[in-house]
Amino acid sequence: MQFHKFDRDYLERLKARDFPTQEHFVAYFSDFTRLKFSKRMRSTSDVEDARQDTFLRFFALLDKDGVREPDRVGELVNGICNKILLEYKRRKPHITTSDNEEAIANIPDTKTTSAVDMITLRELQRITHEALDELREKDRRVLREVVLEERDKDEICRDYGIERQNLRVLVCRAKKSFKSKYLNKVRREAPNK
Repeated sequence: MQFHKFDRDYLERLKARDFPTQEHFVAYFSDFTRLKFSKRMRSTSDVEDARQDTFLRFFALLDKDGVREPDRVGELVNGICNKILLEYKRRKPHITTSDNEEAIANIPDTKTTSAVDMITLRELQRITHEALDELREKDRRVLREVVLEERDKDEICRDYGIERQNLRVLVCRAKKSFKSKYLNKVRREAPNK
């Protein structure tokens, strides 16, 4: 599917339950959600339940005016998926997650989001974006294309003119750099106890 840039008008049509827009949204994220869940879930029924839950949570958040940045819709859908995966892991402990996924556990549940939760979420988003902004352009680009957009890795390798193993090294370095900057920001901004 072709990359789509979301805008305020698109979100308004989604919120108004415009059928063609809803159909596009679900089709746009269907392969992504199916792939993401099928990597970690054993049964196809769990995958389908998780996919439906992703869309339900997104629309619930949209109805509460919780989707304010149209250019970050993909990140939001990805975050919802990660939250569902963590909940799944807690129910079925044989599933493994990385340290980065554990950090996502602190994102508030979109079904019961309070004002305090939304402030916390916005604060985490701000810190995340500041940490990303401090990265070298190459690191930002690699993380965006590999992690956020989940572009085909062979396609990315062709764009960069590198081998697949070199891409793994670039991603690893970019993640380490991001993690260091992110944790430093969190430590600096944590209230003194």
